[in-house]
Amino acid sequence: MPGEMQYFSSSLPKPGTLINMDQSVQKRAANYKPNIWKYELLQSLTSKYTEEKYERKAQKLKDELISGMFVDVKDPLSKLELVDCILKLGLAHYFEEEIKEILNNISSAKSSSFWMERDLYATALCFRILRQHGYEASQDIFMGFLNENGKFKASTASNAEALVELFEASNLGSEGDNILNEARLFSIRSLKSYFAKNSDCNLALNLPLHWTAEWYDIKKQIFKYEKNDKINSKLLDLAKLNFNIIQASHQKDLKEITRWWLELGITDKLSFSRDRMVESFLYAGGVAFEPQHGSLRKWLSKVIKLVLIIDDVYDIYGSFKDLECFTDAVIRWNPEEIKDLPECMKICYWTLFNTTDEIAVEIQKEKGWNSVSTHLQKAWADFCKSLFLEAMWDDKGYTPSLEEYLDNASISSSGPLLSLHVILGVENQPTKDVSEILEDNKDIIHYTSLIIRLCNDQGTSTAELERGDAPSSILCYMRQANVSEEVARKHIDNIIIRTWRKINSYCIKNTSFLEEFVKYIINEARVAHFIYQHGDGFGVQDGQHRKRVLSNLIEPLALN
Repeated sequence: MPGEMQYFSSSLPKPGTLINMDQSVQKRAANYKPNIWKYELLQSLTSKYTEEKYERKAQKLKDELISGMFVDVKDPLSKLELVDCILKLGLAHYFEEEIKEILNNISSAKSSSFWMERDLYATALCFRILRQHGYEASQDIFMGFLNENGKFKASTASNAEALVELFEASNLGSEGDNILNEARLFSIRSLKSYFAKNSDCNLALNLPLHWTAEWYDIKKQIFKYEKNDKINSKLLDLAKLNFNIIQASHQKDLKEITRWWLELGITDKLSFSRDRMVESFLYAGGVAFEPQHGSLRKWLSKVIKLVLIIDDVYDIYGSFKDLECFTDAVIRWNPEEIKDLPECMKICYWTLFNTTDEIAVEIQKEKGWNSVSTHLQKAWADFCKSLFLEAMWDDKGYTPSLEEYLDNASISSSGPLLSLHVILGVENQPTKDVSEILEDNKDIIHYTSLIIRLCNDQGTSTAELERGDAPSSILCYMRQANVSEEVARKHIDNIIIRTWRKINSYCIKNTSFLEEFVKYIINEARVAHFIYQHGDGFGVQDGQHRKRVLSNLIEPLALN
């Protein structure tokens, strides 16, 4: 494997200077740093794990594990822990039938599961995994751990492992699950107290498993299980091999998408905008990491890149008059409308116009949908209209109420646009019209889009305030409620938590007929947590960000 410095630049020019012919038009400086990745060198990425012999080796390990590991595990708790391990290592697709059999047995017997009654860890683990897989799991399973006041007994706060599992379970709570609300508060409070006394113990409270995109977490889980001497060594070998095989398929996709971007040749002409093609691909991979979704990753990567460019046009570059013209041209899908725009905005428009048409043709050819172009064009029009409304607020110096802001922000988040591509990219041989599917799933799309926007605001609002961008949800609430930024951030955190409960309620209510694409739509929200957890994952390419890209896309795991 070549050294990591081959793939990114260590010496960068100073940010913030616009170098194209339209410099006088730019309305504010973004100070985005230049791209650190060397696209030409990324074309040299190779992996031996594309070879068929590694697929055969993985299949051999799977067969050995089925005939050994599942037979050896007898008691219910050990079976649950095995399922949990398989899920965290990203191996569920290898053992779907075995997992289903275990969960069916545990679900049907849970009313007589005396092994859970006094074990908070086992109870929380059982609840989380059952509810995660759509099985009926009532919050009443925790009644035995409550005192007469409906609070968790103090005696349950002594086991950190059980508290972590309780915290994870609480994040699958739905609307009205008051016991799980209490479980969340109790577990957080107790774990903070525990951590204060045990500084060597660093169990993550920041991002629950349920909010975590699976692909980004697999490597960390592998490293964690390597330290567990009880784990089946063949299972760990399969996890490492599987990660490398998937990473190799992502590298192939990454080379294709960066080649597309290079061949467009427009980077220097859009120097005001974030050049984040690698990041766009990384985040598309978080939505759908499985090898069979290569086309979806490609389409999402292009869409995310276009979203960044157009967002920067509205936030940073275009005058109000030019943005009005640009928006009208997207609504009418008519290039003749852009003749009076600055050159770089024409380039943005033509890139959007041509790329959308190319994606529509590919989707129609690969997936069998009809009238794809019409739906993609409408989604882009809605997105641009929402950005234009924010630009209008900015132009007039108007701060909307939080409610007014969120009504628009769920669209400007790009969530509906991404979700449309997910639906078109996951579904094969469609039996419903696109409009009907969008209507049937409008709630889950809205909830996901809201989380994308709120996570974005949490990560970027400070920099946006410094630039003078249009108000975010945080600023809207600060002014509406006359509170500090800290109080406003906590309020937004609570909205995110409540929105996740709505997502959970939706999934529980619709368990029997949830479409496959719903999982990937929800993954958009999980990816948003990943992007903005430590700040602006698109605007800032810092050391932590670079490590994430290298870990997920460049560096394979060492095999025994």
